[in-house]
Amino acid sequence: MDSGQETEETRVFTLEELSQYDGKNGNPAYVAVDGVVYDVTDVEPWANGEHKNGITAGNEFSDEILNSPHGKGVLDNLPVVGMLEE
Repeated sequence: MDSGQETEETRVFTLEELSQYDGKNGNPAYVAVDGVVYDVTDVEPWANGEHKNGITAGNEFSDEILNSPHGKGVLDNLPVVGMLEE
């Protein structure tokens, strides 16, 4: 049985589950940064699940985001859809 710490509103994704949210074939586009999963479906640089820098949604991008010119602040207004399993 679950420990009860997870609420109905908090979804926990494995990397395998996250990979299904690649923005292709009508799927939403999700990315994980620092353990948090964000919905980038409606973010223009992530059109069709592919970032203009050549990376694709459905993956974990902590290093890429934290080392990018815009940093983690670009995530501030994005919908949070869950957490990435540790």
